[in-house]
Amino acid sequence: MSLRLSFAQASACGPREENQDATRLVTPAAELAASKGYLFALADGVSQCADGGLAARASLQALAMDYYATPPTWGVAQSLDRLLLAQNRWLRANGGGQPLLTTLSALVLRGQRFTLAHVGDCRVYRWHDGTLQRISQDHVWDQPGMQHVLKRALGLDEHLLVDYLEGEVQRGDAFVLLSDGVWCTLDEWQIAGVLRDAQDLDEAAATLVRMAHLTGSQDNASAVLVRVEQPGAASLGDTLAQLREWPLPPPLRPGQVFEGWRVQSLLGQSRQSLLYRVSDHQGQAWLLKTLPPGREQDTAAQQQLLMEEWFLRRVAGRCFPEVHPGKQRQHLYYLMRDYPGATLAEHVARHGPLSLPQWLEIARQSLRAVGVLHRRNILHRDIKPENLHLGEDGQVRLLDFGLAYCPGLSEDNPGDLPGTPSFIAPEGFQGEAPSVRQDLYGLGVTLFWLLTGHYPYGEIEAFQHPRFGTPASAARLRPDVPEWLERNLAQAVAREADQRFETAEHWLLQLEQGEHQPLAVRPRPLLEREPLKVWRGLALLSLLLNLILLIVLLKG
Repeated sequence: MSLRLSFAQASACGPREENQDATRLVTPAAELAASKGYLFALADGVSQCADGGLAARASLQALAMDYYATPPTWGVAQSLDRLLLAQNRWLRANGGGQPLLTTLSALVLRGQRFTLAHVGDCRVYRWHDGTLQRISQDHVWDQPGMQHVLKRALGLDEHLLVDYLEGEVQRGDAFVLLSDGVWCTLDEWQIAGVLRDAQDLDEAAATLVRMAHLTGSQDNASAVLVRVEQPGAASLGDTLAQLREWPLPPPLRPGQVFEGWRVQSLLGQSRQSLLYRVSDHQGQAWLLKTLPPGREQDTAAQQQLLMEEWFLRRVAGRCFPEVHPGKQRQHLYYLMRDYPGATLAEHVARHGPLSLPQWLEIARQSLRAVGVLHRRNILHRDIKPENLHLGEDGQVRLLDFGLAYCPGLSEDNPGDLPGTPSFIAPEGFQGEAPSVRQDLYGLGVTLFWLLTGHYPYGEIEAFQHPRFGTPASAARLRPDVPEWLERNLAQAVAREADQRFETAEHWLLQLEQGEHQPLAVRPRPLLEREPLKVWRGLALLSLLLNLILLIVLLKG
């Protein structure tokens, strides 16, 4: 579900010769809109300065171009603040000895939230459920006769101070950005009347500007209107913003009702997480994941939990657990559906080795899941039998995104070695950055273990510094493995990264091509097929040779 907006703008000189107001509406491509949002801005150049119109236009131009180039790890307010500080320095340096001044209000709408940056005396209103509320403050002096003298503006002081406001949006909310040429002559009752009576936003914006001049405004008049037709899905930035609002849940007991969820049991507890089984009002089972006590001040762990939820939302599909929307949450946790079945580690422990046809189906589904993950630019970093779940419906699902990594979003700590040692690629032990081929290596070791019960390079403990020699042969460990499958697995777990499959799709293609070959295996050596007969034959041959040797010696 993507954010849908309606918007309009209007601006007029009025009795002045030049329009020193500027407006900007930026509606980027879908990918940028999801990560950075939609930008709407209004600037009112100060006429007493060197060139107020230039200051207003240049500031909005710089903001519109540079905002979408800021790193994805920056929040909206952080991005706006850095850009406005830079623009403030530019205005102060390029006035030719005279100040270049402008007021500016910028509104970013992304997912389910808005962010407002404001400096100066433009005004920003929110129209909600038929009520108009001013959400900006005029930065002017309070003394008599100085109510129109700015005490804050872009270019005015070396140290710029910008007001920021963030909040959630709802369907039907509207935001109104007005220059002082409008609000100085129209009171809030008149503005609300226009919003209520206008047929659409274009008519409302034009009416506000026209009414301002008809009622005596001597200044440029500008209006920018934005209405939320449909809130979007929560973005990572939206989710991380909740860190300031959500405490950790208290300890939960079986039978307790917590935020509408009935607690069934505590499934697992570690230093990193708590996992409860809960049920909704219809009896459907869910898993509630949160942090253990003592992590209340651990912002990094809290951020990682929310990123884990966000990663799962990005890859929604049959190959991954469904995440509950959880819109009414008041604590820091997330919910994913609890599926009947078992992890592949548990399945093998209960039922023994997989048959070749079953293994091939599991391999296909696992590769499709990892392929979806990588196409979303996410690396799992902990693929192993314990994190692959085989449902009673036959669907394989990839679990546990606690170590997932997204380049540009996740922090890369070179000293860390995330994952389970036996499934970490050789280059991971050498400190190389996470990569697609490292993920595929982890899946290769997983599938090798599911097929043979062994690790290709032996089991590796956390304290070891492993040396990778020649990997074990799957066919030697399990004689019914055909030659093509032995070669396929050998490539998947190759010691050198450039000898492995490039992508999950590449590996899946090779696997499916191999499946068209008969599953018949190479002829087994006679010693393996009939060891008793072989040893009897060798014994008889040895006896015969000894008799011949004895006869030769007696004749001599």
